[in-house]
Amino acid sequence: MTNDHFKGKYEVELKYRLSSKSEFLKTLNLIPHEVMLQDNLECDWYFDSSDRSLHAQNKSLCIRTMEPSGIKLWIVKGPESDRCEATNITDASNAKSMLENLGYEVILKAQKTRSIYFVGEFHITVDSLTGIGDFAEFAIMTDDESKLSAYKDELELLASRFGLTQSALQTQSYKQMFEERNA
Repeated sequence: MTNDHFKGKYEVELKYRLSSKSEFLKTLNLIPHEVMLQDNLECDWYFDSSDRSLHAQNKSLCIRTMEPSGIKLWIVKGPESDRCEATNITDASNAKSMLENLGYEVILKAQKTRSIYFVGEFHITVDSLTGIGDFAEFAIMTDDESKLSAYKDELELLASRFGLTQSALQTQSYKQMFEERNA
């Protein structure tokens, strides 16, 4: 098992609201898969300038820490909905300080519990957001923009194996969900 699942500048991701996390996990256990991590607490610090220029450009800048895995990431999403780049960092506190020194400020701090599973070339992320709900993200990263549509079709097919349909599909980002909850 490698982290090649997370390489690429494009991400095809379908996010579904789960009516029953336990039923979803029962179905997962019937499908060949690998476990990357289970029940990690993720803390995301979202940054923007005081004039919210990143938001205006449909971009998102986040520093993420994951425990107990110890993973720390610098994540940039946008401006296109399928554009996502992430890199490992060794010192999240220093990265946050550097961003603040550049004039960025924390606009949102969000937490979730996350498990990540690999099914073939795809990864499935199961998230629990306190006060918001449980979700499953079916995703793949790629550098090949021409494959985005085909991957979307394959992810929809995989999600259907879990009984997930268009009606459970979520188009809001977690950032948007947390912002609405905190409004």
